[in-house]
Amino acid sequence: MKIVFFGTPEFAVESLRRIHEEASDIEVAAVVTAPDRPAGRGHAPRMSAVKQYALSAGIPVLQPEKLRDEAFVATLRSIAADLFVVIAFRMMPEVVWAMPPLGTFNLHGSLLPRYRGAAPINWAVINGETETGVTTFFLSHDIDTGPIIARRSITIGPDENVGSVYDRLMHIGADLTLDTLADIAAGRAVATEQALTGIEPTPAPKIFTETCRIDWSQSARRIHNLVRGLSPYPAAWTEIEMPDGSVTTAKVFATRLLDGKDAPKGSFTAICGDGSMIEILELQAAGKRRMAASDFLRGIHGEPSLR
Repeated sequence: MKIVFFGTPEFAVESLRRIHEEASDIEVAAVVTAPDRPAGRGHAPRMSAVKQYALSAGIPVLQPEKLRDEAFVATLRSIAADLFVVIAFRMMPEVVWAMPPLGTFNLHGSLLPRYRGAAPINWAVINGETETGVTTFFLSHDIDTGPIIARRSITIGPDENVGSVYDRLMHIGADLTLDTLADIAAGRAVATEQALTGIEPTPAPKIFTETCRIDWSQSARRIHNLVRGLSPYPAAWTEIEMPDGSVTTAKVFATRLLDGKDAPKGSFTAICGDGSMIEILELQAAGKRRMAASDFLRGIHGEPSLR
């Protein structure tokens, strides 16, 4: 079976690598990924993680600015792939996803129809879910709404951050991608419309800067979930008023619920909106390195306050 693989970030690389290295009956005829973008202080063009792997593996790479571009669409048609596989890519037009005879399937980082949207892993943790997973589904007209092929679930630990969940989903997602390819190739894949699952859809919109701001009027548990749902990237943030009256911003990477326990001596704690307490464990003040909160406190004279 001949496929074209669409993807950009590291999350997609594990699946691409597994397909290329382990699925001997699958030919990855081409990879489609984002164009190189300027990055870093020198603004040098940076390749996507998927492109870097594809080049190392000798797989042809396509990088269209617009997916409706006639030359790009003609190139895809000339490849004559049986199936397209999409992982962590942008929204695709019907002229592309409807092209291959076996369809186009996507690997999504949630248990659809829960958490449809751009940031499903983040929102599952932010909302305090104890379970999430990955889903393969065939693309259709509306984003993340196509019929489900297969799902695989994992539990989320009460103090686990999104970085850890992301890594685990990346690996089980690769397993599910390979299984889905095998099922489609063998003609045994059965797709179920999402409306038939009886599960209410949940939105997982893009994360913006203001989404990441800590609201100290909320409960300690909600703040704790926000912090771990954004750690290590893009990271929750807050303003800190220093003892001298100046104000700095700081990213917060780790917290601990005190649950009625006394605050440890020398710790950076906050009383939250419902009267519960939370301890900041790790942060990065603007212009500073990432550090333990205890080290941050030792570097200042007096008591800072959160706002």
